[in-house]
Amino acid sequence: MTADEFVPAGFDPPISLTTDQFRLEPLGPQHNEADHAAWTSSIEHIRSTPGYPDGSWPPPEGLTLERNLADLRRHAEDFTRRVGFTFTVLDPRDDDVIGCVYLYPTPSPDWDVTVQSWVRADRADLDVPLADAVAHWLAADWPWERVDRCGR
Repeated sequence: MTADEFVPAGFDPPISLTTDQFRLEPLGPQHNEADHAAWTSSIEHIRSTPGYPDGSWPPPEGLTLERNLADLRRHAEDFTRRVGFTFTVLDPRDDDVIGCVYLYPTPSPDWDVTVQSWVRADRADLDVPLADAVAHWLAADWPWERVDRCGR
């Protein structure tokens, strides 16, 4: 892996993680309405989740569906370009969006990747299981050794 690569050139990023409690798949425009509903229903809960300490996201005034769609398109493009990986967290029973996981480079020389995750307030019991499952997944299936779990 070169200094400007987030993942090695021949690495195929995993596109799913499935447990009894949730399923991850790459976030994309097809999730817009459910993603928007999930985070707008849980702004205060997300802002109190480890990894969101600066209070800049989610915006308390929310975003329009069009602006949310633009963000989802950006995340999907990052995934395609291999410069960041964002996953929607789905309820395995009905595929409803219940959260999100972000894997992005960090400017810190101490870490290879920063991992942030959130779940809807009504699914707060999944905060820790999601973060822990993602940590195990990263250790087993991803190329990074130094993972910033944002205080988790």
